[in-house]
Amino acid sequence: MPLVVYFVWRPQIIHPGLQHKAVAVILKLSCLMLFSSHRLLVTVCDPLENGRTPNVTIEDIITRMQDDKTGGVPIRTVKSFLSKIPSVVTGADIVQWLMKNLSIEDPGEAIHLGSLIAAQGYVFPISDHVLTLKDDGTFYRFQAPYFWPSNCWEPENTDYAIYLCKRTMQNKARLELADYEAENLARLQRAFARKWEFIFMQAEAQVKIDRKKDKTERKILDSQERAFWDVHRPVPGCVNTTEMDIRKCRRMKNPQKVKKSVYGVTEESQPQSPVHVPSQPVRKTTKEDFRKQITFLNMQIERHCLKMSKVAESLIAYTEQYVEYDPFITPAEPSNPWISDDAALWDIEMSKEPSQQRVKRWGFSMDEVLKDPVGRDQFLRFLESEFSSENLRFWLAVQDLKKQPLQDVTTRVEEIWQEFLAPGAQSAINLDSHSYEKTSQNVKDPGRYTYEDAQEHIYKLMKSDSYARFLRSNAYQDLLLAKKKVSFGKDMLASLNTS
Repeated sequence: MPLVVYFVWRPQIIHPGLQHKAVAVILKLSCLMLFSSHRLLVTVCDPLENGRTPNVTIEDIITRMQDDKTGGVPIRTVKSFLSKIPSVVTGADIVQWLMKNLSIEDPGEAIHLGSLIAAQGYVFPISDHVLTLKDDGTFYRFQAPYFWPSNCWEPENTDYAIYLCKRTMQNKARLELADYEAENLARLQRAFARKWEFIFMQAEAQVKIDRKKDKTERKILDSQERAFWDVHRPVPGCVNTTEMDIRKCRRMKNPQKVKKSVYGVTEESQPQSPVHVPSQPVRKTTKEDFRKQITFLNMQIERHCLKMSKVAESLIAYTEQYVEYDPFITPAEPSNPWISDDAALWDIEMSKEPSQQRVKRWGFSMDEVLKDPVGRDQFLRFLESEFSSENLRFWLAVQDLKKQPLQDVTTRVEEIWQEFLAPGAQSAINLDSHSYEKTSQNVKDPGRYTYEDAQEHIYKLMKSDSYARFLRSNAYQDLLLAKKKVSFGKDMLASLNTS
């Protein structure tokens, strides 16, 4: 009976069941072995073959597993409710194949060996991020040779950001981000804030390419890509099989790392995984790379950019509109009583009668009306005359809520809800379903900004409808004309006195 020995180039995870006579054999044969930081080496020692000790890599085992002619693991398409799961095998089939073809008698050793294979990403569960093998009906899928660790992958954080961003663009339940992936995406978005637009465009381009593929092919490729990142960016708490002892890295004669990008995007910063691999010649730029660069530059050209002339025109128009309200450019009328003996300004303020400039300014924007106390009063009177003042009263109530002491916030939130939003409210406002649903959720956890979405919606309604009608109303026009007549009468009287 031949002696079968399994040796893994990570002594800390050698299965306890293998630490017996096999260890002595491994030590004697270690000088003949070629170790790789990315490979799991399986040595089959047959004492009947004149001491020959062939090294069988894990890729050979995976190839034999998928070969139907030599009795590989049965790969099939499983039908489920309203869908099909293509190209899968069960964990029990893998364990049985390992025991049969590698002469393993203990199922525990077969499961352990299979888990080591899965930890390297050669086999992966289709519905779990934890790469381990279970001896049950769990479905597994074989990794594509392109993603095998023997290709010396050194994926960068920009590649990972493109992958996560691409996942968020596809509205599919199987592609939803896990909690730790969402946290990683947020962290990468902060780290690459300056180049995030470029990353987003790369993700969009990848999504467009994927949509052209067959549905079954796309489903398989998505799972294989996910498994690749589960190896290189594992779930928190799982062992990162791509890491290497830093002391071994420093002892290497050539510590240069080959940065091999998954999506053709290079990153200036250091990658997350500190794996050192032998230096390789840099890949030459191909026609496809130039095509991608041309496509990206064309998209940059087509971006909507505001011309400097338009910006200058906008600034000039704003300055000309507000020039008479700038005391540094136009002397104030009446003059400032703090620097002159004229107290007319205080008299006007006491009378609460708005000046012509003040009334004219209300026509610039609705913000000018709302930030002026007299303007708010005039606007509210107009809305009350049209029996539509609930929108403005709600907006003012929310503004007041933001200034309330924290101890009064909960009570005030409930009062606003009962007055404007509760079923059968006395002054019900008109909200769209999305804003109402979100506000209803916010009320359960009251705060100063509970009604932020509803307030923004009401503001847009008033700006597009009520404010325009207010400017066209007789109340505003009469107020504006009355001030003009008064100013015209004063000018005539002054001219007569001078004459």
